[in-house]
Amino acid sequence: MQIADNFRLDGKVAIVTGASKGIGKFIAMALAQQGARVVVSSRKLEAVTAVADEFKAQGLDAIGFPCHMGDDEQIRTLAESTIKNLGGIDIIVNNAAANPVFGPVQDAGDDAFNKIMDVNVRGPLNLAKYAYDSMKSRGGGSVVNISSIEGITPGQGLGLYSVSKAALIQLTKVLAREWGPDHIRANAICPGLVETKFSEALTSNEKILKHVMMKQALPMLAQPEDIAGLALFLASGASKFITGAVISADGGYTI
Repeated sequence: MQIADNFRLDGKVAIVTGASKGIGKFIAMALAQQGARVVVSSRKLEAVTAVADEFKAQGLDAIGFPCHMGDDEQIRTLAESTIKNLGGIDIIVNNAAANPVFGPVQDAGDDAFNKIMDVNVRGPLNLAKYAYDSMKSRGGGSVVNISSIEGITPGQGLGLYSVSKAALIQLTKVLAREWGPDHIRANAICPGLVETKFSEALTSNEKILKHVMMKQALPMLAQPEDIAGLALFLASGASKFITGAVISADGGYTI
């Protein structure tokens, strides 16, 4: 038996949200490189189409499908269209996230709270729910939720984001417990500071960056591709006995 073969995803259908750039794009690429048919999803049609076309030019199987993860009807349409056009769903990577505020929680309004929770928690739950029957009928599946070390230990100025990511971790464990009998696994990845457009406000702040580098065991700033291999592992049969896990990919920040 070739252990490396367990990482292959031939015949599998995967949806990756927030996949037009950053971590999501590299995860989508990793899954496609291992043979999955990947639905590249994000808010804007132009962006997901461009990424899907880029993947196709590399000989990968990908389609772009726009979806705002704060809009339940769009989430339902994403799942139903994937099932109809690609035959089913085997893998979901909930990577899309929102964080419209930076500062103490006492200054954050209800609109910000609702937006963060809708995109970061309710959206991933609903996408997983809409895919459940398909995963079950196909003998199982994998849900990979991209949380954050902010969901484990909150940092300054990211209070509501931390609350949402902690909720996503608990949601992951709930899905793992409830869906395990159907051979559907759920695991969470908690990245540390990764150099992306989403984290630009943090990576461009010298004070914050210095603080992170002092706490990390590894003296480096992570790149999006550094998370993709872990997501591939959790999406594939190589991790078939792992569910409910919360794995930090943070360079040792939370040691």
